[in-house]
Amino acid sequence: MTSTPPEPVTDPPATGKPATGAPLIDMPVPPPGTMGPPTEYARLRRDCPLAEVRLPIGATAWYATRYGDVRALVADPRLVRPTINDWPPRPDRAAGDEPGLTTMMELDGPRHAALRRALAEPFSVRSVRGRLPRIRQSADRLLAEFVGGGRPGDLVAGFLEPFPLLVMCELVGIPYAERDDFLPMADAALGAMVTLEEGREVTARLRGYISALLDRKRREPGDDILSGLVGECGRGSLDAESVVSFGLSMLVAGYRTSTMFLADSVHTLLARPDRYARLRDRRELLPGAVEELLRYVPVMNGVVVLQAVEDLELHGRTIHAGDAVLPVLAAANRDERVFADADRLDLCRADNPHLTFGRGTHNCIGAHLARAQMTVCLEALLDRFPDLHLADGHRPTWDDQAPSKSPLTLPVCW
Repeated sequence: MTSTPPEPVTDPPATGKPATGAPLIDMPVPPPGTMGPPTEYARLRRDCPLAEVRLPIGATAWYATRYGDVRALVADPRLVRPTINDWPPRPDRAAGDEPGLTTMMELDGPRHAALRRALAEPFSVRSVRGRLPRIRQSADRLLAEFVGGGRPGDLVAGFLEPFPLLVMCELVGIPYAERDDFLPMADAALGAMVTLEEGREVTARLRGYISALLDRKRREPGDDILSGLVGECGRGSLDAESVVSFGLSMLVAGYRTSTMFLADSVHTLLARPDRYARLRDRRELLPGAVEELLRYVPVMNGVVVLQAVEDLELHGRTIHAGDAVLPVLAAANRDERVFADADRLDLCRADNPHLTFGRGTHNCIGAHLARAQMTVCLEALLDRFPDLHLADGHRPTWDDQAPSKSPLTLPVCW
């Protein structure tokens, strides 16, 4: 990969040091009109594996791009995940003067451990396998509706966006019919890396929605995860705030990351029709192909924000307590030290220790569900549309402001 060094930025950071006097670089972003990854990754891994970057919101952070560093940082107990209400710090806000957007990622200690225990079974391999027929039914129903829309059709709006949302809603117990109410708030919170104030502004409304939903579950419990967690609260094994944190996790990240992975994966396969045809004709490759797509698709372009609670050293530099650290999973997943021919999509890659789901106490609890969704998504598309292809004369559209990139539209024919 040819890399162009980013221009140095010499303005002082607005908030959230690290400030060592060294020039800053702007946070790398994917080239316009593509999913990426940013072209700077290879150079940074080689020459500056711990860089100081200025984020789109004006704050600064340490930016780690090598596999070994990222793997260690995401599991380092000296790094915690701050809420969007707590970081970057605001001089006009006193600690605790407003409720934060605390998801499972920001929850720590005994409360986090208790919540993980309560969720272990519904998110287990066995449970997810038991739900596969229902997940496939959801996929087939949405694709049947999509076909009725005519050709070409936008596969993002017609299938790739509603599918993981529907699966998550049915499993968790969030009413799919209320998506027009909660999706704008959830997307604002998820996009806080770019639109910080908007993300902060919706915190109270998101919490209000989840709290009201939990009240409904107490009155009329169903066969879903939220109802089960409400029951655990009644027995004293969980506190109510932990259940709110789980609900917020599902709204903010429980489906949108899957949407982006699915859209990028399908676009990647269709951009080279031989890849799609190979999976269509050799279904035994699908499990490994799913893992390779999870590695190759650069959705996690620096959106994991951690904060140091004590000083630590890395590559001869001091990360001070209070500094923000971005371990870039997408850059680690392209590290040539670990992955042979790392920038090539290899559907037969055998050794694939990607970091897409993180590691340590905060590894993604929905990893098995995410794998199942991607597998079912591809199986359903391959079965129904053996000749699926990008629509001639209709280019996908992209949000070029976001660090996490996936097509906003994906016009296809079949």
